[in-house]
Amino acid sequence: MSRTATGFTLLAVIALAACEGNEKASVKADVTTPSTAESGATDGTPVTTTSSPSTVSAPVTYADAESSFHRGDYAEATTKFDTYTRDNPDNAWGQYMLGLSAWKSGQHDRALQAFDAALQIDPTHRKSLLNSARVLLETNQPEEALARVQKSLSIEPMSGEALRLLGRAQAGLGHFDEAVDAYQRALALDDKDVWTMNNLGYLYIQQGRPDAALPPLARAVEIRGNAPVFQNNLGSALEATGHLAAAKSAYESALAADSTYDKASVGLTRVTARIEGTDTVSVDLAGLSQQFQEEIEGWKTAEAPVDSTVSDSAVTDSATADSATTDSSQAMVRDSVSQ
Repeated sequence: MSRTATGFTLLAVIALAACEGNEKASVKADVTTPSTAESGATDGTPVTTTSSPSTVSAPVTYADAESSFHRGDYAEATTKFDTYTRDNPDNAWGQYMLGLSAWKSGQHDRALQAFDAALQIDPTHRKSLLNSARVLLETNQPEEALARVQKSLSIEPMSGEALRLLGRAQAGLGHFDEAVDAYQRALALDDKDVWTMNNLGYLYIQQGRPDAALPPLARAVEIRGNAPVFQNNLGSALEATGHLAAAKSAYESALAADSTYDKASVGLTRVTARIEGTDTVSVDLAGLSQQFQEEIEGWKTAEAPVDSTVSDSAVTDSATADSATTDSSQAMVRDSVSQ
């Protein structure tokens, strides 16, 4: 497990990027459409409603409900999948999609009920395990989330998605070394997993180590530069380490990708004011990205990944400095992990 620290501290209250709770649109549904046999689809025979003897309506099909989901009308999808699952109560995929739709429409309790119903039908339904874990993380229940992620990993140990969620759950419990280890294992499986890079960078910022956050965030931005979440988090780390001009550029890139991104707008205003009359420090983001990729290559071959970003010699100095920035650091570390 990784046990390192840094001598750097956060220099200002930084607004970080959106978390999974606020970035649901960024969470891939990754839905496998079931076959007719899987979905338990009806034969389409019209049924007469009780409200009017002359009114005839067809039952809700899986495809109809799924179409509402993919249009982004999650409230409608929730209603339709609710109807579908009443007609097909033993279909795990229907229950799963009900849970996903309810979650995306902000109905966390309803989502958990549906995911649990899917798991009662099929205890090995990994997507229900993982997405219910996401809901639990959003609702500040990391211990419960951890149990579901661990069960998913017992089914498929080499799942990068599950390892990423393991990192989130461990971080939520304050187990930072375990979280870093999980993220490193995920990246050893998929060195292009930009969300794990983002989450690892966030974790370092959460620990008061923005310098350690720079390599993974620089790599994430190099791979997917049009993601406002990554650009904003990179801007936060750059600002905290005194790279003000680069931070300004990152915030501007976040806003170019999403002009409504309030956190990036606030960050840009703040860092622009700080730049005036200040000698800014240059930074080689391409070099940091390459450095991080080389670290990943080492994790691929190592039995136990090692966090070599920052030397242990910085521990003593950082402990004193961090005590003066505890409150501002807590304000910074909200809303920054996704997927």
